[in-house]
Amino acid sequence: MVAYVKRLRCVLAYDGTDFSGFQVQPDQVTIQGEIEAALNRVTGEDIQVFGSGRTDAGVHARGQVIHFDTSSNIPMDKWRFVLNNQLPDSIVIRTVEEVDASFHARFDVQVKEYRYCIDNNPVADVFRHRYADHVRFPLDVDAMQQAAHYLVGEHDFTSFCSAKTFVEDKVRTVYGLTVEKIGDEVWVTCRGNGFLYNMVRIIVGTLVEVGQGKRNPAELKEILAACDREKAGKTAPAKGLTMWEVVY
Repeated sequence: MVAYVKRLRCVLAYDGTDFSGFQVQPDQVTIQGEIEAALNRVTGEDIQVFGSGRTDAGVHARGQVIHFDTSSNIPMDKWRFVLNNQLPDSIVIRTVEEVDASFHARFDVQVKEYRYCIDNNPVADVFRHRYADHVRFPLDVDAMQQAAHYLVGEHDFTSFCSAKTFVEDKVRTVYGLTVEKIGDEVWVTCRGNGFLYNMVRIIVGTLVEVGQGKRNPAELKEILAACDREKAGKTAPAKGLTMWEVVY
């Protein structure tokens, strides 16, 4: 009798501080590695997990999406409990559902949303240091938002990706880029159809320099046109970045 193979989609959240990113790497502790090991323990199957994106070391997620195939007879309403029972506290499966066999967590993505948190207190908050970058000097949020407008739309984002990026096509579409101050935090929210290696963190690092008065907002247009990583700002630390939502 041939076992019924089903495809499951999961939404998960994780604290990426102690992981070497999402993707499996030799001799490294990764999100994908932990999930695949948990699946092996509960099903006895050698299951490969596919994610919507590969978050870097130290980057967090509230809405990462994965899929995998399994012939396990674990009831659907038990999957979340069974997996969470096998995962470290820093990784949580939020939802599990069966989807059509044609679904792909990466290739079917329509929109990704990332959010970056800046602790803008004069003194760093010890209880937020794992999830926010501390910038102690006041930031001009209005200037940062003015600069952000230049990055919305379809552009070649060569200036805003790591020199280690080997992808040839660096054209991406940013649907929205907002900067807002909430209490003593500054949040940068970026929505797009996809992002290059370190793209959001370089955007944030450049916007912070605008907020500090080191750059004029209009410079962002020139930086884009230059297609030169050296023209943009520093790469903001990984810890402030969270993969917030993936839309299909």
